Amino acid sequence: MTFTIHNRAQNPEIFTTVDHAAFDLAWPEFMQHDPTGDLYYGHLEHVADYVLLATDGDVPVAKGYSLPFVFGTPGREQLPDAGWDEVIRWAHSDRLAGRVPNAAAALEIVILKEHQGRGLAPVMVQALRENTFRLGHDVLYVPVRPSQKAAEPHTPMSEYAYRTRADGLPHDPWLRVHVRAGGRIVKVCPTAMTIPGTLAEWRAWTGLPFDTDGPVVVDGALNPVLVSQAQDFGVYVEPNVWVEHRRP
Repeated sequence: MTFTIHNRAQNPEIFTTVDHAAFDLAWPEFMQHDPTGDLYYGHLEHVADYVLLATDGDVPVAKGYSLPFVFGTPGREQLPDAGWDEVIRWAHSDRLAGRVPNAAAALEIVILKEHQGRGLAPVMVQALRENTFRLGHDVLYVPVRPSQKAAEPHTPMSEYAYRTRADGLPHDPWLRVHVRAGGRIVKVCPTAMTIPGTLAEWRAWTGLPFDTDGPVVVDGALNPVLVSQAQDFGVYVEPNVWVEHRRP
């Protein structure tokens, strides 16, 4: 099965035909409300070389988002525990300061629901790897969101991420795709995404009553949402797993 990969910088016109709302349906609604995301998705014109689209013929089927950033400088010797959120903040400040990036991070691969199960996941991982190396970077870092962790919201990511099958590959299918593509699990980033909201917002996002204090399990969430009735808020802190892809 052959898919065509398009780069936003090289073929911007094709991105104007994409129904982006249809892609958003692949994610739980609450995932659309991480406030840090606007620092990236609100400025895609600055990272057009790092945005990919896969088509089957003329039909868009998957998207891949990445960005360049500076790594290895003072204060950035280690991949951040705040994962997805922090690497976006790093890249945003690098752009404003005019720093020359020396690494890239993949932020999202999203496949239309009706095209999932067609082998697009490894295609998109490989496309982001190759694009990163084409742009002159020797390494692509990915704060991976393990695809089956939501089925075990009370299991610590530090346990889940390192669970393996009999063949030594990761138990989680999405982590397994990355390792098969040449990736190496580096560490857990326990606060990769932080999504706060009022209880009214969480009710709108999930359809749940949010009428108790403490942890609330939400469909699609990797951890429970922490709720305070008295303070009228819920906070979701999502753990991810840093995976490193180096140039062969």
